[in-house]
Amino acid sequence: MQDQTSKPFIEPRLLTRARMVTVAGNAPSFVLSTRLDLNSAEAIKKATLHATAHGAYEVRIDGQPVSERVLAPGWTAFDSRLQVQAYDVTEFVRQGCRLEALIGNGWWRSRLGFTAMDIDYASHIGFIAELEIVYASGAVQFVATDASWTAETSQVGENSIYHGQVIDKSLSGKPLTTCIVEFDRSTLVAQVKPPVLRHEVVHPISITVPDDKRFIIDFGQNLVGWVRLRARGSAGGRIVVRHAEVLEGDALAVRPLRSARATDTFVLSGEDDLFEPTFTFHGFRYAEVTGHPGPLSAENVEAVVVHSQMRRTGHFECSNPLINRLVENSVWGQKGNFLDLPTDCPQRDERMGWTGDLAVYASSAAFQFDVADVLHGWLLDLKVELQEAGYVPFVVPNLFKFASKAALKNYAHILGPTAIWADAAAWVPEALWWAYGDAARLAEHYPAVVGHLESVLPRVSDTGLWDKGFQFGDWLDPTAPPDKPLASKSDPGVIATACLYRTLSFAALAAEQLGKPDDARRWRHIAARTRTAFQQHYLQPDGRLRSDAQAVYALAIHFGLLDPEQSRAAAARLAELVRESGYHVSTGFAGTPYVTWALSTHGFVEEAYRLVLQTDNPSWLYAVKMGATTIWERWDSLLPDGTVNPGEMTSFNHYALGAVVDWLYKAVAGIRPAQPGYQRIHLQPTPGPGLDWARATLETRHGQVTCGWRRNDADIVIECTVPQGAEADLHTWHGEVLVLGPGSYEIRKPC
Repeated sequence: MQDQTSKPFIEPRLLTRARMVTVAGNAPSFVLSTRLDLNSAEAIKKATLHATAHGAYEVRIDGQPVSERVLAPGWTAFDSRLQVQAYDVTEFVRQGCRLEALIGNGWWRSRLGFTAMDIDYASHIGFIAELEIVYASGAVQFVATDASWTAETSQVGENSIYHGQVIDKSLSGKPLTTCIVEFDRSTLVAQVKPPVLRHEVVHPISITVPDDKRFIIDFGQNLVGWVRLRARGSAGGRIVVRHAEVLEGDALAVRPLRSARATDTFVLSGEDDLFEPTFTFHGFRYAEVTGHPGPLSAENVEAVVVHSQMRRTGHFECSNPLINRLVENSVWGQKGNFLDLPTDCPQRDERMGWTGDLAVYASSAAFQFDVADVLHGWLLDLKVELQEAGYVPFVVPNLFKFASKAALKNYAHILGPTAIWADAAAWVPEALWWAYGDAARLAEHYPAVVGHLESVLPRVSDTGLWDKGFQFGDWLDPTAPPDKPLASKSDPGVIATACLYRTLSFAALAAEQLGKPDDARRWRHIAARTRTAFQQHYLQPDGRLRSDAQAVYALAIHFGLLDPEQSRAAAARLAELVRESGYHVSTGFAGTPYVTWALSTHGFVEEAYRLVLQTDNPSWLYAVKMGATTIWERWDSLLPDGTVNPGEMTSFNHYALGAVVDWLYKAVAGIRPAQPGYQRIHLQPTPGPGLDWARATLETRHGQVTCGWRRNDADIVIECTVPQGAEADLHTWHGEVLVLGPGSYEIRKPC
């Protein structure tokens, strides 16, 4: 079987015959089916099923799944873009076969949001499909969903993205009355994003029995997916599986989940049962099982890892195992949060496409995995949500527009474009452009870059600074109190104006690449004006920046807002602040991705290394030392005594602060694009104190690039590989630039 997701397929004649079918009473789940009556006895040349849903669906023919995809059709801006999937079902179709679809709530009807937003796209769920059968003679037959399809109850009861799923194996199907639902066919679009699939199975590392009612399973890895369980017991017996990322004592720490119940319930049939709740997902390392009939063995329970189909492209290793674990934590965080769209977290009552998290992480994401398709699809949603709202919303798809006034009463005053979060319209395409060099997709993303800037520029003050309106600033600065994540040391106007300059600079570059010289001149002019205003108003006579915090120096230096002499002075002050902090991180979402870059590119390599190698809180390796297997939302999501941080936002799987891995890949190991898509490669390894060796590999569109270094007596040996068809510039710490053609190299240099 083949799941066709790599090319557009929708034509005017496809899905025009189908009607969307639901059932009366708004059941939580149901099965729609029909039996095929073929028009011809001749051989079938090709059979293709086109399908989508308001909800989630799984299709089987004579009981066999037609695809390994789960949670189809995924989550897009449903009111504007509903993706339609295509499946090659030639091998399944025969006379009299039963085509059936199991329909659940998915993201369409799961009371999404937080703080009692409880957002559904509609009260009903429904399915629409069209089977196209091409015979050897060229004759074509269509079988489409309509009122003739029958419906019955399923073994799936309540199902929710946040709260979990009920599966009752003791039930048999009972007839339901079908209804036809009218919907806007103009929302149907070709599949763009890759499918969500099962990727790995993780087995328990321990099962403990804290009392006679509970089994606590430790899977050893914080992951996203569900528990698959085999059991046999008395018919009607109920097994309850609850999930959490950490334990407090011998109990699940569920407070960080907020209102999400993250609970699956399995009802036994009396025979051998296999339970797999595929209409939900959980973020968890630990599972608590109650109601299991007898002992629970590791052979009968496993965790299934679920995420969007992405090919791993980047790897990093070094002599410090804690750093290696940090990198793997970033990889696991990306897998868990790239489940059809890039989310903030996968476990609590949120799991939304927060734009700011991805804005700072996109470059890291594009090194670790091939994210070209999943992020392109998300950016198409961002574009339509921007067009509707007039600015880039905090989350894409934009759930907030569906929230009631009562639910939004504490948020209405902050709605509007904000630095970093809204800058995702530019920073994510920027990361994709440098990673893949796809000019056609850059052209598709450029209108959103423009739309974002047009929404911001009216909010710029007469001084040329973006210092008006709400800003998240350096969100979750570690010095901020747990209940006040906005209380950053950094002036939000400094942060916002620096971000505006970066976005304007990329807009000018994109316009040039796309043959829009007038646009390019406009963006360069506004960028120059912004840079001048930044220096005039935020750069003080003694060379310090307003608020004198690590984050403001990191952004000003890395984004290029300062002249060379000013940058050197700012980097020296940043290094001084890092030393004064005891080499502890003092940045939140805004500054964390760039602080090590700002240091190392201006000669403060030791300070950058010592900052990354710090193991006391706050630091990247504090979480690793505390047993983290993903990136935490807060530097101290888990306190030193093993208790959970009291802050309301305390996720143990939030990739944003893991953006430091971009520096590990591109500065420590030294693999960077010199031209978009790595047609030309910039190699610049940066050895530093505390590591004996480091190396990285990257699968580019032109082949595999490797670069690294190792200490050898008084020298350092650089090892690198350049793929066929590419050329690299190797920059050494002595200021040399060596041009390398395809091949493998070992180059010895003095320390």
